[in-house]
Amino acid sequence: MKKLLVLLVVGSLFSITALAQEVKKDPAEWEKHLKEQLKLSPEQTVKYDSLTKEYKDKMESVMNDGSLNDDAKKEKKMALKKEKETKLFEFLTPEQQTTYKTLMEKKKKEMEPKSGS
Repeated sequence: MKKLLVLLVVGSLFSITALAQEVKKDPAEWEKHLKEQLKLSPEQTVKYDSLTKEYKDKMESVMNDGSLNDDAKKEKKMALKKEKETKLFEFLTPEQQTTYKTLMEKKKKEMEPKSGS
């Protein structure tokens, strides 16, 4: 009976780990997927990569700022995300903007915790 219980627990842990890995994609994989789905031109790709690097550095600065509490960090990160999106939309076509919004909504839903009923 104990062996069965241990097997069930171990099996559950593997399932949870697999699900978490599926939801939380590697950032490099996500960037690649996003660029493919947006069908960026070479010029857009250069602009996108530059913008991504700039905001990655800004996000890291916020995360490493010891003078900010968690709520302030979250607020600053959200502001940076909005700012980045605004700059991104300056060089995306209307169709690409729609695709981007759809992909981000899908990603947001995947990241939400699942509630068991």
